[in-house]
Amino acid sequence: MKITNKSKNNIELLAPAGSPEKLKYAIKYGADAVYCGVPDVSMRARVNTFTEKDLLEAAKFVHSEGKKIFVTLNIYAHNYHLSKIEAHLKFLKKVNVDAVIVADPGVIMLIKKHLPKVAIHLSTQANTTNWQAAKFWYDLGVTRIVLAREVTLEDIAEIKKHIPKLELEYFVHGAMCMSYSGRCILSKWMSGKSANLGDCTQPCRWAYRPTCNTQLTTNNNKAQKMRKALSVDSCESSVFKTMEVVEVQSGRPVLLEEDSHGTYFFNSKDLNLLSHLQELRNAGVTSFKIEGRNKSVFYVANVCRAYRSVLDAIETKKTASEARKIQKWAAKELDKLANRGYTKGFLLGNEPEHNFLGQQGTGEFQFVGEILEVDGSELTAKIHNVVKPGDKLEVVDKEKNIAIKILAIYNQDREEVSSAHGGHSKHYYLKINKNNIEPLSLMRKIF
Repeated sequence: MKITNKSKNNIELLAPAGSPEKLKYAIKYGADAVYCGVPDVSMRARVNTFTEKDLLEAAKFVHSEGKKIFVTLNIYAHNYHLSKIEAHLKFLKKVNVDAVIVADPGVIMLIKKHLPKVAIHLSTQANTTNWQAAKFWYDLGVTRIVLAREVTLEDIAEIKKHIPKLELEYFVHGAMCMSYSGRCILSKWMSGKSANLGDCTQPCRWAYRPTCNTQLTTNNNKAQKMRKALSVDSCESSVFKTMEVVEVQSGRPVLLEEDSHGTYFFNSKDLNLLSHLQELRNAGVTSFKIEGRNKSVFYVANVCRAYRSVLDAIETKKTASEARKIQKWAAKELDKLANRGYTKGFLLGNEPEHNFLGQQGTGEFQFVGEILEVDGSELTAKIHNVVKPGDKLEVVDKEKNIAIKILAIYNQDREEVSSAHGGHSKHYYLKINKNNIEPLSLMRKIF
C-alpha cells in the first residue's frame, strides 16, 4: 500500500512525540504536526525525555520537513508552578513553536503576555463540550480547541456551525481514560501522583479482585440473594467469574467480570475512529489527533502510517472501491498492534466499551528493532527483542511491509553472534536477503 507523506493545508494528522526519537518517526511516517513538551509543565511527566535543548532541535527538524510543532503546557497549575511556567515561556520565544497547548486560564494569560504572536490551542483537559464554551475560549484568543472526548459527531457539527473560524481538533486513536476527558483523581488518591500534573500511574489499568469483606450493597433483595449465592462474605469464595454490584440509591446494577487475574472494571478499550474520518471532517474537524506520548516508536510509526493512508485517500478523492481497499489495509495494520480492544468512544452517542478481561493484547507481531543505517544488504540496528539468524521478519517503512530473512548477525565489534538482544545501548549488524531497505524503518517478527 503506497502512502504519500506530504503536509496538507486543510486537514492535519497530529502525532504524539514522547521523545526526540519518537518525533522523527512520527514525521517520517506521515504526521503533519507533532505535540511534545518538557515533563515539568506537560501532561506526560512519566516516560518523557524532552529537555528544553531537545525542543530547540526538534523545532528546527520539524520545520525543515515543512511540518508543525505544538508544545504542551497543559497541567493544572498551582501557584508554585507559575514562576517555572513563566521561565519556560521566555525560553519558548527562542524555539519558534507553531502553537502552545494549554488547559488553565491563568496559563493562557501568561502565554498572551510572553508569546503574544503564538497560536493558543485549548487542551482536551478543559472539557469543551458545547458551542457557548467554545465561543468563550475563542473570544479569549484561543484559535483551536481540542474537543472533549465526550462530544458526539452532532456536537462537533453544532460547535463548528456557531464558531466557523475556530479550528477543531479531535482525538481519533489511543487510550481512553475512565474519567472525564482525562481529569482523573485515581492516581493521586491511590499512589500520590497527580494525573492532572502529568504524573499518572494508571490505576485504571490495574487488576482488582474482591476481598473477604466485600459488600454488594445493603437493603436490596436482589443483591442480598446474589451475595448469599456467591458467599462473598466468606474467605472461601475468593474466585468467581461474574458479580453484579448494585448502586444503593438508584438500584442500578453494574456487572463486574473477573478472570484469573482479577477484574479491570476501570479499564476502557482503546479509541479507534479510522472508519469515521470523513464524517469527522464533514462535521468540521481539521486536526485528527493520535494519543500516545508514552507509547513506543513502533506504535507511533504504525498508527501514523495507517491514518495517513486513509486521510490521503480522503484528500485525493479516491474512488469508493479504492478508499475501501486502503481503509481495509489500514484497519488490519492497526489490529496488528498491541491494544486493549477498540471502541468508537462517545462519537456516535454511545458509551465506550470497557475491557474487563485483561489489560492489553499483544497483537500479531512483536516489535524487534529499529534500522538506523543501511549499507546494501547490511543493516545497522537497535534491537528491542531477541532475533536470530533464520528468523523471518517484516520491515515496516513509510509505504509498505517488506518480508526479510536474517542471514547472519554481528555484534558491535564485528564478531558473528548467534542472537541479538535488546536492553542495552550497543548496536548490531544484520546481514539480510534484501537490498534497498530505508533507514528509520522498523522490524517486526510474526508470531
